Amino acid sequence: MKHVFLGVSMLSAWFVFASPIVSMGGETSEETGDAVQILIPAIAFGMSYLQDDSVGRLQFARSFMTTLALTHGLKRAINRTRPNGGSFSFPAGHVSAAFSGAAFLEKRYGWRMGLSAYIAASYVAWSRVDADQHFTGDVLAGAALGIATTYYFTRPRKDVIVQLAFSERFYGLTIEKRW
Repeated sequence: MKHVFLGVSMLSAWFVFASPIVSMGGETSEETGDAVQILIPAIAFGMSYLQDDSVGRLQFARSFMTTLALTHGLKRAINRTRPNGGSFSFPAGHVSAAFSGAAFLEKRYGWRMGLSAYIAASYVAWSRVDADQHFTGDVLAGAALGIATTYYFTRPRKDVIVQLAFSERFYGLTIEKRW
């Protein structure tokens, strides 16, 4: 039952995640980006449960925690002023988190899963610049940091294929496991 609930939850989240450009309930692009930057790593971590992938779960935890530690360490060490006058602009934390989740999905489960995640992570990056929270260099550094740390810790899973499936009437995921 736990796997069914998780599967339904993940699939529901995926619909929101796959189309972040649609504003939810009149929210601004910044608020939508705030939500998506949490949703991408949550989906990545949830996929490791859905796939019964304890090795992937550990790889995700190591990469994500390293991404966050490096991001916030650099923010404090550099303390670049934001375009809106705030502090700790470099590198962009929302973006490093989003790209860490996207890179995990791509590296562990394949490009068919990762491509949509990278598109959504790019939306997060755009929303941070659009809201005057970051400069373009901040979001590029955040993306590079999230991808690099995840690539360091994550190995592809060869026995599982996850694919997007869609037609005019339905959107979803197919998961194939080889025994």
